[in-house]
Formats: sequence, structure tokens, C-alpha cells
Amino acid sequence: MKFFIALALFACLGSLALASNEEYCQNTVITACSSSAFSGKSNSICNARFAGIDHVEPEVQSYINAQLAKSYDYLLLATHFNSYQKNRPGFQKLYQGLSDRSFDDSIALIKQVTRRGGIVDFNTRHESAGSVSTKRGTLEVDELHSLALALDTEKQLATGATHVHSRATHAADGDRDPELAHYLEENFLGKQAESVRKLSGYANDLAKLMKVPDPSLSVYLFDEYLQKQ
Repeated sequence: MKFFIALALFACLGSLALASNEEYCQNTVITACSSSAFSGKSNSICNARFAGIDHVEPEVQSYINAQLAKSYDYLLLATHFNSYQKNRPGFQKLYQGLSDRSFDDSIALIKQVTRRGGIVDFNTRHESAGSVSTKRGTLEVDELHSLALALDTEKQLATGATHVHSRATHAADGDRDPELAHYLEENFLGKQAESVRKLSGYANDLAKLMKVPDPSLSVYLFDEYLQKQ
């Protein structure tokens, strides 16, 4: 008999403890999991948000905006070198590939934000200390200057990814987001580093080839090389 009384008392105490803890979805399921609770960000605990996503999400959205802007810039470069005046299919292929990659990265980041319970709002600018510059200069440049411009762009995107990763890793305990940091390590940091290395190599190689009185043949052969990459 005493055992059953003790068991009932323990159950009551457990129920009171749960009832006093509002941080669990099961305790607020009637109000929190109503149809209105899933119409975007809400105060509901019945969502996919955890760890430091609230702290890092504005940085991620700023980086998404930058990726989309750079994708557009690369597309303009690809169009410039695909014209009948320039006729550089190798450079066109290079910049079209970079444009597609930045666009695909934007889509991947949007999926990551929504998977973590967020919403990407393109009507709102998200600026931060690590925001990637989206100021555009002229994109009608020659081959060597286009490589320099692309290299600067890739360094900006690499720095932006590093900044978001740093925010997710080195924030205060409640604002850290190891899952997002791991996602960036797996999908962005290494890829951006390789892109910077490749473009820096292209820029230095072409600069050496153009140190002749008439560099037109050098540029043509370099474009042929890019077509095969």
C-alpha cells in the first residue's frame, strides 16, 4: 500500500514539474500547436528552432543576399565574354559556372534556414559587420581584370562564410549553433578556399603570359585552356 502511495505521489510531483516548465511543446500543445503557430516565426515552442539559430539567422540571410548578388554579377561577366565582340568561350564558361554555383549555394542556404525553422525575407536587408559588399563597379573589363574581379569576389564570399561560422561557433553559450557551423564547414568553407586558390592561379598565370608586346595570342591560348577545364 505504501508503495502505491509513494508511486502516486511521485507521479503528481512529476506532473507539477512538467506543468511549471513552459519550455516543452507537450505542455503548451493546445495553444502553441494551433494552426496559427506555424504561420512563420512565432513564440510557439513547437517549432524547429533550437540552439543559437536566432542569433545567427540574420548573418545567414545577409550571406544569402550576397550570394544572389554575386551570382548576378558573374552572369553579367559571362554575358560580356559571350558576345561577338569578345568571343571568349573559356571565360564565359568560367563565369557561368561561378554564377550557377552562387545561385545553387543561395538555394542551399535558404533550405538550411527553413529547415531550422526560419523564413528568408528578401524584402528586408540584413546588414552586419561581416556582410559581403554588393557594390558593383563596371563589369565590362578585359580578361585579366575580370579574373582579378572574380578573385576579389570569391575572397569576399569566403570571408562572409567564415564570419557566419565564427558567429555560430564563438558566441556565448546560449547563442552557439554547432549544427550550422558544421554545415558551413562541410558545404562552404573548403569550397570557397579552393575557388580562391584556383582563381588566384589563373590571374597570376595570365599576368605572366601577357608580359609580351602583343598578348593577344597568349589570351587566346589561355581561353582555350579554360574551355577544357
